[in-house]
Amino acid sequence: MPRRILLACTGSVAALKVPELAAELYKLPEVEVRVVATENAKHFFDTAQLSVDLYSDQDEWKWSKRGDPVLHIELGKWADLMLIAPLDANTLAKLANGICDNLLTCIARAWDLTRPLIVCPAMNTRMWTHPFTARHLSVLREELGFHEVPPIFKTLVCGDSGIGAMATVNDIVRIVDSYLPAVVI
Repeated sequence: MPRRILLACTGSVAALKVPELAAELYKLPEVEVRVVATENAKHFFDTAQLSVDLYSDQDEWKWSKRGDPVLHIELGKWADLMLIAPLDANTLAKLANGICDNLLTCIARAWDLTRPLIVCPAMNTRMWTHPFTARHLSVLREELGFHEVPPIFKTLVCGDSGIGAMATVNDIVRIVDSYLPAVVI
């Protein structure tokens, strides 16, 4: 039985790495990958570069009558693990406060907390060091049981140097693999 990863991405510049991250996740043994992107995330990469299913807000609103599947519920049921990479400051604040105003945040709000949800924050160093960031991450980790892959130090796209860049694709894939159910042979 395949191990199912729902890769969700938000509007951080680090979304540039989403096609590479999806491709590397897909190389894991017995894995299926689907991608959920916020509208702002899609600004940073060519969606045609993805070789997996992509969902975004407009897909959520295809429901028409009682009994129709609700996409944010169905994707949550489908996945063994949800990975939010990158997690921008805006979506971090939404998740920590229970706001669910797009497909990604609705999936996270309805997520079965017995299954892993991994977040990979990525934002400018000034945003990373803001007190709200620590407070919001604390809510995700301590109250909701989310797992964090911390950002790294580097020169950011804006030219600033500091902590805030998304962890490397290789590190993220290695950590995701460690949280997935074992491959059944």
